[in-house]
This record gives sequence, structure tokens and C-alpha cells, in this order.
Amino acid sequence: MADAASLTPAVGLKNSMRALRRLLPLIALALALFAAASGAARADAFSDALPGFAEDSFSATDTALKAVATSGNPQAKAVITALQNSALVFDPDSKAVFIKADDGTLLDPTTGKPAANPPSADNLQAVRLNNRIRGALDDALGALTLSSPDRATRLAAADTVFKSRQASAVPALKAAIAKETDPEVKRAMLDAEAAATITDTNAADADRVAAVNVIRDRADPDALALLTGLSSDPSQAVRDAAAAGVASIKNALAIWGVVQNLWYALSLGSVLLLAAIGLAITFGVMGVINMAHGEMVMLGAYTTFVVQAIIRAHAPWLFDWSLAIAIPLAFLVSGAVGVIIERGIIRFLYGRPLETLLATWGVSLILQQGVRTIFGPDNQQVGNPSWMSGAFQAGNITITYNRMWIIVFSFAVFILLLGVLRFTRFGLQTRAVTQNRSMASAMGIRTPWVDALTFGLGSGIAGIAGVALSQIDNVSPNLGQSYIIDSFMVVVFGGVGNLWGTLIAAMSLGVANKLLEPFAGAVLGKIVVLVFIILFIQKRPRGLFALKGRAVEA
Repeated sequence: MADAASLTPAVGLKNSMRALRRLLPLIALALALFAAASGAARADAFSDALPGFAEDSFSATDTALKAVATSGNPQAKAVITALQNSALVFDPDSKAVFIKADDGTLLDPTTGKPAANPPSADNLQAVRLNNRIRGALDDALGALTLSSPDRATRLAAADTVFKSRQASAVPALKAAIAKETDPEVKRAMLDAEAAATITDTNAADADRVAAVNVIRDRADPDALALLTGLSSDPSQAVRDAAAAGVASIKNALAIWGVVQNLWYALSLGSVLLLAAIGLAITFGVMGVINMAHGEMVMLGAYTTFVVQAIIRAHAPWLFDWSLAIAIPLAFLVSGAVGVIIERGIIRFLYGRPLETLLATWGVSLILQQGVRTIFGPDNQQVGNPSWMSGAFQAGNITITYNRMWIIVFSFAVFILLLGVLRFTRFGLQTRAVTQNRSMASAMGIRTPWVDALTFGLGSGIAGIAGVALSQIDNVSPNLGQSYIIDSFMVVVFGGVGNLWGTLIAAMSLGVANKLLEPFAGAVLGKIVVLVFIILFIQKRPRGLFALKGRAVEA
């Protein structure tokens, strides 16, 4: 009896499975009929809407447009795009609607294939549009692309609906939000739904207030503009919520503004670091006030221009590598000119700082005029490689790729120079000459050659600074003059010959300049910084970080 009882459920399950297998064909047939009926219904809705475009009436066109957009037909996007591009035409006699291709071929809007019996082109008229329909077109296209399999397309569609703020797009947005899995795209869709809800005065006040809170969390200029426009809304609750949202967004944008200024300050500091780091070496080792240092920067920028001109003429496919090619060449050109200046002029003027200043100033004028003679006085075109072009958003700040890469490059140069001075024989000799020239000479170090090579190294670094500056500034004979004063301020403020002091001074002056600009202006801000440095040097003549050494401290 126990065995029979235990077998009863198994027998029942077996019979149920047999019955289910018999029903499977019927279930499949029912699903197929349902799908076919749904497809036919969508096709009928799409086909029934098309004659509305031939009524030559704005209201009929608007109704047909909405019906096509909600039909779910695969050809809906082609019809709406053709309408937007004035390529949707109709025959007034037969009321047949066609899509006019770029080559003039008439396409059947239901299939996208060439029409079987197209009428004469002379009888065709384009479907007319007005501003209301143009706005509805953007909304319809946005709704269609909200369900695209491509993420970028969905994101762009949500942004389109956010800007158009058409209340008719809300149903499509709700359907898309329910299916969306990407957090960023879903956030954009929620913002678009909120924007459309806010502008719909027929919506309930509670829904519009909730939408205001969603837009407030967006906290960007677009959200501020949208909520500011609600100051005259008929609903008191919406006006109050919008006012609170405007105040909140303004506070958030003020904070983002400070962050943006700090980014600009970091960018300016990196530029000052590149321009001053070579001067810090020559000034620290040799005590030479080199007024031609800016022209070394200029030579590096013009080297970049020549490299790009050759690449454009003979090997345009190498343009993205132009800066990588220009960097070592600019170092060699500027470094060689620096060695020539040191060996030909400066070595005869050691111990006479005023005469050295005048001599290097004369050299700077000669180099500027030489460049004007060869390249002309006008600005030269230096392009950005593709990887340094454009920008991206980080929160509510804009970061350009060229500035970002210059910051990376300046710190890379700084670290490389530290390594050269710390771990190479030449670096050891340079530090020895900097700290005690007499003792270094007594130990057998050829100080004149250390001077020449150090001057060449500083000039070469100025040259590669010119490569970087060519990406953000005008390449002209006066390029170096824009940075020579700032470079000296950085070197003196940080401590003569101290690279870490140069880094901190460059970043500090960059931050000070950018934080003062919104209040005092660019020119007055520089004057304030200059006055501060003068007062600081009166208190600490050796700068922030003074070098250590018997000769230096004497």
C-alpha cells in the first residue's frame, strides 16, 4: 500500500506533462496570432496616419505626426526625419505620401523601398511645417530614440527632450525609464521627465513640485535657467519650490566656480613651472639674470611650428606624433643656442650682474628680430593633435584636454629633472658648483663646462616649455616676453636654485592670480601679487626655500 501511495503523485505529474505537451502547439499558435494581430494593429495605425500629412493642414499634420510617433512601426523614424528635412511629399490628387530620397527617388513610407507607381514630380508638394510642428518633431524624434539599443543615442534623446520640454514626451519617457538599466542614462531621462512635467501647467501641483526638486538636484546652469523661468508661474507652491531650488543651485554653482578657478590655477601654475624651472637652474648655479630666457621658450614654440609644417607637407599621417617629435628637437635647438650664448657672451661677464642683464637683454632683441625676419611678425598656426583637442565635463567644471596634458607634462619634466640632478654625475657636479664653486673647482670639477652645460640644460627645458605653450598660446616673436617676468617672480619667491621651491612658488602664484582675478581683475591681480612678493623678499631675501652650503650661506 505504501508503494502504491508513493507512486500516485508521480503518475499524476506524468499525466500533467502529457497534457501540457498537447497544449504547447495551441499556446504557440495563440502567441503567434497575438503577435500578428499586434503587428497588424501597429501597421494599421501607421498606415492610417500617413494620409493626414496630405491634408495640407497644420493641425492634421500634427495629429498624423503624433500617431506615427506612437505607432511603434519601424518606418516611423524615417518618416519623421523626412518631415523634419522637408523630404516628406504628397500627391494632392491621390493623397499618397512619399519620402523623397537625396537622389530624387520617391520611396514608399510603409516599406522604405522605391514606390511602385510614383506620380510626376511636378505634382508633388512638400508637407508644410510651422514652429509648433517643428517643436513636436524634436519631441517625436527624442521619444523614438529613447528606446534605441545604442547608449549614446538614448542619452542624446533624453537631452533633446530635456531641452524641448514637451509634455507629450512624458509617456514615452516613463516607458523608457522603466526599461533603462544604465544609471547615467536613467538619470538623464528622469531629468527630462521632470523638465517636461514642470512646463505642463495642466499637471498636478504636487507632481510639478516633485519635478522641481528633481531639477534642483541637477544643480547646473540649465537647471538654474529652467527654475528661474518659473518665477511667474500661476501656482504658488511651484513658485516657492522653484525659488528654493534657485537659491540652492546658485550656492552649488558658486562652489563649482571656485573649483573651476582652482583648476585654472593649477593649469596656470603648471605653465609657470615649465617656464621658470630652467631659469631656476641657471640662476641658481651661475647667478646670471638671463633676460633671453623667454626667447628660449619662443625658439621651442617655433621648433614645434616647423615640425608641424614639415609633417603637414610631407607626412600628414604623423600629425598626432608631431609633439613627440618636436620635444627632443626643441630641447636640442634651445639648448644649443643657450650653450652658444654662455660660451660666446656670458662667460666673459661673470661677477658683473648688471652687464650680464644688459647683454642678455640685447641677445633677446636679436633673437626676436631674427625670428621676425625668418617667419614674419604674425602669429603662426600650431595645431593640437587629436588627443589634445576637445574637453570633457567633471561635475560642473570643464576640463580641456590640452591643459590637462600640459599639467601632466610639466610634472613629468619636473620629476625627470629632479632625477637628473639627484642620480647623475652631471647632477652631482651641478649641485656641488651651486653650493660651493671654489671647493668644487678645487676638487677637480671643470666649473666652466658645468656652467655651459647647465645653461644649455636650462635653455633646453625652456625650449620644451615652448612646445607645451604652443598648444595654448599664440606662437609669435613676443611669446617669451609674456612669461619672463612671471618666471623671475617664481624663482625669487621659491628660492634661487631650489626646484621644490620653484614648484611650490609656481602653484602658489597660479592660485593667487586666479583667485584674485574675479575680484580685482587680471592686471590689478598681478600687481597685488608683485607687491606681495616684494614685501616677502624684504623679509626673506633667499625666498621660501634657501639653498644650503658654505658659499651660498656666506
